[in-house]
Amino acid sequence: MIPTHIVADLHSHSTASDGTLLPTEVVTRAAGNDVDILALTDHDTTAGLDEAYCSANDNRIRLIPGIELSATWQGRLLHIIGLDIDPEHPPLKEGIRMLTMMRESRAVEMGKRLARAGYTNTYENARRLAGDGNITRTHFARYLIEIGAAKDFTDVFKRFLVRGKPGYYHVNWSSMEDAVAWITSAGGIAVIAHPLRYKLTANWLNRILTAFRETGGEGMEVVCGRNTPDDNVRSALFARKHGLLASQGSDFHEPGKWVELGKLAQLPDGMIPVWQHWMPR
Repeated sequence: MIPTHIVADLHSHSTASDGTLLPTEVVTRAAGNDVDILALTDHDTTAGLDEAYCSANDNRIRLIPGIELSATWQGRLLHIIGLDIDPEHPPLKEGIRMLTMMRESRAVEMGKRLARAGYTNTYENARRLAGDGNITRTHFARYLIEIGAAKDFTDVFKRFLVRGKPGYYHVNWSSMEDAVAWITSAGGIAVIAHPLRYKLTANWLNRILTAFRETGGEGMEVVCGRNTPDDNVRSALFARKHGLLASQGSDFHEPGKWVELGKLAQLPDGMIPVWQHWMPR
């Protein structure tokens, strides 16, 4: 029997990608919120894990090594979380290297497109905000807000960074099959992140989840940081239909602007939690 009182947050970000807290700060914050099991899942990188491990030992919190991989399936962007991975596994490391190069190329092109729209030096400033971490659209958003081009994240993405807007640049990321294979060959569990955020019809989501399951995916985020209670119920129905384990995560990026680490609704009744893999029998 898996304990029901476990507080798990299996989706979080640090300065290794587009979070604002250092890996050690993410772990310390999670521990302060009574999180029992935390996964650090930065975008297309495992660079923050060593630092996070040190903090997890100090804070007596169970850290699950993770990553959030960018993938494309039939032209649609998906985020695939890898949980309990071996970050040194060569195929995964090669996949990370490829995705990091794609991220950098996309960022340069986004900067050029925004410059044509009258917003100069956006790449350079997004890179400044990213520091040594992987550059993402969030860094561009933060800079555009910083210079007063938009009032908040919702505004900046709507006006600048989605399809058809000045800063948008489409990338064909890794295939779903490759992303899942990198995770599973590294000993991990593949989980599809925030499935309702893709704004797909039920038919399309069923198609994606079927393909995901067939390629070796095992889990799905049922409880996500920005889900409504109705979203959680709906997600649970999809997970049950496709025989997927239930995961949950805040998708935490920074204090005050995202759902807080560990402050999540409980999984709907009858779900099998993905963290059963890490609990004593």
